[in-house]
Amino acid sequence: MKLSYFYEIVLFVFLVLLQVLLLNRISLFGMATPVLYGYFLLKLSRGRNLFYVIISAFLMGLIIDIFLNTPGMNAAAMTMVATLRKPVMSLFFDKEEYDAFVPGIYTSGGPFVRFTFLIVFLHLTILFLIESFTLFNLTTTLLRIGTSATISILLMLAMDSILYRRKASEHT
Repeated sequence: MKLSYFYEIVLFVFLVLLQVLLLNRISLFGMATPVLYGYFLLKLSRGRNLFYVIISAFLMGLIIDIFLNTPGMNAAAMTMVATLRKPVMSLFFDKEEYDAFVPGIYTSGGPFVRFTFLIVFLHLTILFLIESFTLFNLTTTLLRIGTSATISILLMLAMDSILYRRKASEHT
C-alpha cells in the first residue's frame, strides 16, 4: 500500500514537471497543446478515497496554475473532473472489480481507452471554456478542444503502454 502512494507521488511530480517545463511550450498550429497531467487521475486505483482524489487533483491544478500564471483555471478543471471520476469510471468498468484495480491499457484495454477519451474531453472542455469564458469564438474553442484532446489521448495511451512494459519487464 505504501508503495502505491510513493508511485503516485512520483507520478504527480513527474507529470507536473513535464507539463510545466516541456508540454506547455508546444503549440501545434497554434491550436493543440498536449495536456498530460490529467493522466494522474486515470492511474489512481478504483477504491481510492474521494477526498484524496479531489485534494490531489486540486493541488496538481493549483501547482500548474502557479507555474503558468493562470488564475485557478487548471485547479477548477481538475477538481471538477476528479469529482466526476468515480461515476465515469463506473460507466466503463465492472462494479465487481476490486478496489485496488488500477485501470491501464493492458489491464482493461478498450474500457481504459474509452475512459481516457471521456475524462480527457471533460477536462479539456472545462479548461478551455473557463479560459475563453465566452461562446463568441465557439468554433475556435471546439477546434482547440478536439486537437488538444487528440494529442493528449495519444500521448497518455503511449505513456501507459511504455510504463506498463517497463513494469512488466522489471517483474521478470
